[in-house]
Amino acid sequence: MKIEYFPEDLQEFLVPSPAGGLGYNCLKCGKIHPPKKLYYTCPDCGGLLLLEDAREDRLKERPGKFWRRLFDYRRMLNLQPLRGIFTFHEFLAPLIPVEDIVYLGEGHTPLVAAPEDLSREVGATLFIKHDGQNPSASFKDRGMAAALSYLKYIIRTQNLSDVLAVCASTGDTSAAAALYSAALGSQIKSAVLLPKGKVTLPQLSQPLGAGAKVFELPGVFDDCMKVVEYLSDHYEVALLNSKNPWRVLGQESYAYELAQQFDYELGDLALFVPVGNAGNITAIMSGLMKMKRYGVIETLPKIVAVQSSHADPVFRYYSQLESDRVYKPVTVRPSVAQAAMIGDPVSFPRVQKMVEEYNKAAEEGRFFAVQVREQAIMDNMIAVNRSGLTVCTQGGEGVAGVREALKLGILAHGDKAVVDSTAHALKFAEFQSAYFEDKLDEGYEVRAKAELVNRPVDISPAGVPLPAAGETQSPEDRAAYVSAAASDIANALGLKAR
Repeated sequence: MKIEYFPEDLQEFLVPSPAGGLGYNCLKCGKIHPPKKLYYTCPDCGGLLLLEDAREDRLKERPGKFWRRLFDYRRMLNLQPLRGIFTFHEFLAPLIPVEDIVYLGEGHTPLVAAPEDLSREVGATLFIKHDGQNPSASFKDRGMAAALSYLKYIIRTQNLSDVLAVCASTGDTSAAAALYSAALGSQIKSAVLLPKGKVTLPQLSQPLGAGAKVFELPGVFDDCMKVVEYLSDHYEVALLNSKNPWRVLGQESYAYELAQQFDYELGDLALFVPVGNAGNITAIMSGLMKMKRYGVIETLPKIVAVQSSHADPVFRYYSQLESDRVYKPVTVRPSVAQAAMIGDPVSFPRVQKMVEEYNKAAEEGRFFAVQVREQAIMDNMIAVNRSGLTVCTQGGEGVAGVREALKLGILAHGDKAVVDSTAHALKFAEFQSAYFEDKLDEGYEVRAKAELVNRPVDISPAGVPLPAAGETQSPEDRAAYVSAAASDIANALGLKAR
């Protein structure tokens, strides 16, 4: 829709101008550094950083109703850079000019209510947020859109050249990093580090297809991450993991979209978030609190962190008594929820800060952590996929988390639960195939349930000529084959003849 058709009081705000106020806030020493370059850790003390906006008073000058109307109307604006996560430009990364925004179609992914039968079987009114419908087929595109937009901005304003972007990945981060880096063309090159043999074939194909240099290393993600951190400490590279605070900032858009999709009424919701490197759950809590501060929402929803028993450091930390909590990394075991198979999340210090602030802002405990089994992850993924929806293994983990939350009393029967399905189901189709064949490696501790197994049925009717590749059957042979094959299928399905 053209600007002149919008309400007059909003027209001048539809296309935002860049604004200052953002700064890197160190969680360790408290110092704030200007965003003149890309920092991953505090240059003074090495602490982890969050990007925070010092313009809070200016943003509060306008009521929450204004921001709701602006964001809702901006969704109808046919201006490419503002079609994605930067619909929420003022709350997200106001430093970045519209001309530097990298948009590939990310954001505003569907929120779908589960069929009644599935909600009834799970025990909650279930919604799935399909973040696998982002361009590289995962939620990682949200953070990459912000990180690469910022890189494009500093490359242009500081005349940088020969920029190399690098990341470690369990699959989805590498796909997003390679895709968004490729969108900048010759301005940037990308390299990704993957744990050898622990990334699905569709995920491996994505960074290769986008032209990234792909390195496979022995070990697990945590080992690859240590190598990437060493590279960022000793060489001139742009790190694109969630240690990069611009990544976390971009992922706040999930919270803004969800609020918009529920007409900014979130108080009766519980959001289930699978946790890997902990950047996403950090971002979601940060975005929700920002909206509450500025009056966009009135009540904070429950947040439930979900982890597999094979990679559960966040769950273990929050399952301890508050006075006795000690964080300890864990040694991960094989998990079908590969994107969450991280034993030492880089963003854990951010989680600690956000959980404390979140519960304080909510004036009650609204953050919870649950642990689920690998068997439950696969069973729930397949159950959801049989309902007419599709989720990845991380989505299956989230639905398993809903069931666990009901057992623990975090949810009551019939409560509203939103599951973040972080990637497209096709990225993890090989796990479903292995489940149906009951051939998942013993390390996953998953066995196929007969009622969920589905396999193809071979139809090769006896007594008639069968078609062969490269040959054309005679009309008589074709008719005999079609009749016999149809009869076998009808018998298998129990069909009645007319």
